[in-house]
Amino acid sequence: MTPILEPFSLKGRRAVVTGGSRGIGGAVSLLLARAGADVCIGYHSRAKDAEALAAECRKLGTNSTQLSSDVSTSVGAQSLIAHAVKEFGGLDICVHSAGVWPVEEAPVSALADDRWAHTMRQNVDAMFYVARAAARAMSGNSSGRIVLVASTAGQRGEAMHADYGASKGAMIAFVKSMAVELAPNGVTVNAVAPGWVDTEMCAEPFENGGKERIAKRIPVGRIASAHDVAFPIVSLCFDGARHITGEIVNVNGGSVLCG
Repeated sequence: MTPILEPFSLKGRRAVVTGGSRGIGGAVSLLLARAGADVCIGYHSRAKDAEALAAECRKLGTNSTQLSSDVSTSVGAQSLIAHAVKEFGGLDICVHSAGVWPVEEAPVSALADDRWAHTMRQNVDAMFYVARAAARAMSGNSSGRIVLVASTAGQRGEAMHADYGASKGAMIAFVKSMAVELAPNGVTVNAVAPGWVDTEMCAEPFENGGKERIAKRIPVGRIASAHDVAFPIVSLCFDGARHITGEIVNVNGGSVLCG
């Protein structure tokens, strides 16, 4: 049996994080850097956030860069992955955190065509384009890690947000399919499934006491921070996780177990 000499180190690994300037993605970018990885921060419009976070990563002694692109397009996703490969000389880790959650409730009978199309483009098309580009970039590696950010909504649905639930359900099926394809190359594909997370995306439902009411319905009695979700994501990137693939790791305080 060959021991893993540095089980909690990602030194020398080259990573890219979509939606990597804030929220869950921002926490992942910083934690990857703390573990020693070089990090390419993908973002869409928050240039100052991305620049500041890249600078913080560099203070930790790692290389870091950032690039604005629209990963819901094939060209945008490919440009981000290509930038990371060019800057670092290759790619070992891809974390796809970018996505949308439409805040407004809408029953299926009233769900507009443009909202459905937008959610699928941002959550499903982007996932496919990013994962495909990452798989191509890792084709020459003997190992690699792809981790996607799913949701409990993809496992049990979400009434009044059927478009979101469907998009994350598609992600879960995609992970299980891609994991089998890439396993012979030493590349693992997994997802984490958060529930409620204290990020900007959830600001509206947290207003007027909403945050406290939601927390009471979660078995552990609290809403996750972005760092609570980042930790299991980064854990799946260590060498010790090489035998974990095609899995959906629940990070929701037990809420997925409740009716």
